[in-house]
Amino acid sequence: MYQAASPRYDSMTYYRCGCSGLLLPGISLGLWHNFGDTAAYENMKQLCFTAFDHGITHFDLANNYGPPPGSAERNFGRLLKEELRPYRDELIISTKAGFDMWEGPYGNWGSRKYLLASLDQSLMRMGLDYVDIFYHHRMDPETPLEETMGALAQAVTSGKALYVGLSNYDGPTLEKAAAILQRLGCPFIINQNSYSIFNRTIENNGLKETSARLQKGIIAFSPLSQGMLTDRYLHGIPEDSRIKTDGRFLQSSALTDKRLEQIRALNSLAAQRGQTLAEMALSWVMRDGLVTSALIGASKPAQILDNIKALQNTSFTQEELNRIDQISLD
Repeated sequence: MYQAASPRYDSMTYYRCGCSGLLLPGISLGLWHNFGDTAAYENMKQLCFTAFDHGITHFDLANNYGPPPGSAERNFGRLLKEELRPYRDELIISTKAGFDMWEGPYGNWGSRKYLLASLDQSLMRMGLDYVDIFYHHRMDPETPLEETMGALAQAVTSGKALYVGLSNYDGPTLEKAAAILQRLGCPFIINQNSYSIFNRTIENNGLKETSARLQKGIIAFSPLSQGMLTDRYLHGIPEDSRIKTDGRFLQSSALTDKRLEQIRALNSLAAQRGQTLAEMALSWVMRDGLVTSALIGASKPAQILDNIKALQNTSFTQEELNRIDQISLD
């Protein structure tokens, strides 16, 4: 059975999640890719071992992660049972519900029926009594916000979640949801949204500002823009890249000539800072103290080790920030 490295907490930086008592590692591991039934179980183990051995305590899932949906939770549950069970109290495990999960009218969106049933299924797949964070995965324009927030509150009062979060919400909806959850006495502590040099949505829709004002944490997914903010595509599209092997999330059409020029210019700036492009992109996400953790995906353990280095230098000069904006927003 796996035995964790004894100095695992020495090199990781932990940040307080909003005004809560919970600390999250600056880099967290997402199980969106590479943990479904199409991936190799041995590689899943090595990814998780490498992460935890270097202080990454937070593992992020959702009910529909796979493929097929549910398989990432099931595979992680097997890994917990066989290898990580002795370390459960050192782990932050999160999951979500909100996207299409099963047939019929009760397997999607934000109804009380769906959220609580999905949480029960997630716990069963992972072999857990509770998750540390349970998220509503996306805003539901049809279900009353009070119903969705009430379901999150019940997840906590039933002992099946310790904290709750919201994912893919905008600033105005976040503010309304936060008021309801506060009234219900529910420990809402974190927002999960896409955020990167190439995706400034949370700055434009008010989420980042509102989250800071309400003292809620932010965890940024796709901080490397599905691999575009790495050295992966500096010289074209490799045959073993995600674009070639799994076109569900990143299409070749995204790599326009202009985008490639931006990637190369950012890579040059990163080199001037003594960083790889991926390190600089992660450092940029963490630069101002408003993001609690950057949520990475990985297909190889070496990628995790490289990404952790980003926390060694999250400071930027104003000139560097202006140059990044000039390159990426032009």
